[in-house]
Parts: sequence; C-alpha cells; structure tokens
Amino acid sequence: MKYLSSPQFIAGKFRNIDRVNPVSWDKSQEVIKRYILEKSREAMPKKTIPVERLTRDMLKAAPDYTLYRLGHSTVLMKVEGEYWITDPVFCQRASPVQWAGPKRFHEAPISVAELPDLKGVILSHDHYDHLDKETVKALARKTEKFYAPLGVGDLLTHWGIAVNKVIQVDWWDSITVGDIELVSTPAQHFSGRGLHDRFSTLWTSWVIITPKAKLFFSGDGGYFPGFKEIGEKYGPFDLTLIETGAYDRSWSDVHMLPEHTVQAHKDLQGKWFLPIHNSTFDLALHAWFEPFERVTALCSASNIAITTPRIGQPLSINNPEPVNYWWKEAMTDSALHASTLAIPSA
Repeated sequence: MKYLSSPQFIAGKFRNIDRVNPVSWDKSQEVIKRYILEKSREAMPKKTIPVERLTRDMLKAAPDYTLYRLGHSTVLMKVEGEYWITDPVFCQRASPVQWAGPKRFHEAPISVAELPDLKGVILSHDHYDHLDKETVKALARKTEKFYAPLGVGDLLTHWGIAVNKVIQVDWWDSITVGDIELVSTPAQHFSGRGLHDRFSTLWTSWVIITPKAKLFFSGDGGYFPGFKEIGEKYGPFDLTLIETGAYDRSWSDVHMLPEHTVQAHKDLQGKWFLPIHNSTFDLALHAWFEPFERVTALCSASNIAITTPRIGQPLSINNPEPVNYWWKEAMTDSALHASTLAIPSA
C-alpha cells in the first residue's frame, strides 16, 4: 500500500507539513455564534450572476490553450488539442445530499453530457465542493484518466471507476502524459467527507507543465512556506489558479485570506493570477463578491496582473484578458454604494 511509504501518512492519518490548529469545541461554538450574528446579508447574490453558455462545438472551435471557469474550482482547459478539467462539480449542492446544503448561485455553463472527451480529470481533495460523486461517475465514460491524491483514488474505484483509469499520487510525484507533465505538490489543508474520516485521504495542489505554458492549481489550503518551495522548484508560472474565497479568520490556516493568496502568487513567481474557489457556493460569512473586491484591490496595489473572466468566458492561457469587473453587475445597489473599489476608467 503506497500510503505506508508516504512521509505524509503517520499513525494512520495524513498530516500537513506545518501544524494546523484543530477545531476545538470552543472554536466551533464561536464560529456558530458568528454565523448567527455576523453572516453577511450579501452572502448569496440577489441578482443573476452572468454566465456565458458553452457548447461542445464552441469548445472544439476554440483556439488551443483556452481556459474556462465553470464555477467554484472547476476549470476546463484545452491544451495541446486535449481537454482537462479540475475538481469537477456539476451538482446543485456541495453537500452529501441534494435536498440540503450550499446551493449553486448559477448553473454550469455546460452540462457533463455536452462536454467533449477528456484527457484527464485533476483532483485536489475529497471535500464536497471539489469532489462530486455523481459528476465523477458521469465523467467516467468520457475520461481517459483520473489523477487523484492518495486515498481519493480509492474513493473513485469504490464508486465504480475502473482501477486502470485512476492514478493516485503523493506529494512531489510527477506524471508525464504525452507532452504534459503533472506534478502533485504540497498544500496545507485537510480531508474528510463525514464525521469520522478526517485526514483519511491526502490533499494536494498541482503543477501543470505544457510545451507553451506553466500553470499552478492550488486546490484548497492555508498559506504556508510550501508555496515558496514550489515556486523555487517549478516557477515562474505563466498562470496561477489560486483559492480566493470561503475564507475567514477562524479558519485561515486551512483557507487563505486574500492577503495570503496574493503572497502565495508572489511566492510561486506567478505572472498572471486567476482567483478561483468563489462565486458559486455560500461557504463562509463574507459577501459573495468580497473575494473579488479585496483581491483586486490588493493586486492593484502590488501591480499584479489579475484576470477575472466571467463564468464560461473563454480565456487565453498565453494572453489573458486583464481584470473584468463582471461581479459588479450582480451586486445590489447598496453593496455597490458601499464598495471601496471603483472601476478604473478606460
């Protein structure tokens, strides 16, 4: 069993490099109280989030090295004529059940059935907003391989995915797929889909090296020195896709605050930054648009090139479009009035 030889697997559980503070009873009570007293009235959009619809024919006609945000951390990439997708979640709720739990703010720009055949599915960890059982089962018929951290691959085969379609990786494992190299890199997070399986599977970030571009996909995690190490080993990156959303000071060691995200991009030696893990599910106390407001202001202050395509909008990996303030279209008048971030004039 590969788990037993993993430096991350200790005493039957996977561990982070740095110590992560466990959620104590007192801390849990504090968070519940804050959800009652501090939850933003704008946590869910009151207007329609703009989505650009996609079809299979549109994807096939698109230029090579085009990327599409499909929602949350689900990103579809067309690279070297093949299609790849990260953390595919097409369900209505990020939850063990579809009658309760965080509900999507918007429909996916394209259905699973309409997607073209996929070269690979790249998975970061087993949380419900990143790993959806029904989506995975539906994609199995059109996916060549699933690339998953240790233990997550076992979940896939338990769900009926053929063993020969699943590649499980530890941190720093490298896999070559044609002209593309995938490297599983460390992250500071945790795992678990129930009450008793926390830390039973590994979590990871990914380096994606192609003939014409180098990308980083963060998955989930708190800020830690690993970003600098990844940047030194594999940077600079043409595009970083980094978690920016569902954060809070109470759990900042496992979900970065916007300030941490910007620093991670710097550590990775990123050229362009694409914020993900936002605008699809209500998973925190902040307003749904706050991640964009905060991170855009931070990038402006640090002269960082940030790209924020609409959900479903095509983005050139090699020539990204500068920041697009699309989220302001879906903000309420009161939220716009209170916003400290003005849209620069053309």
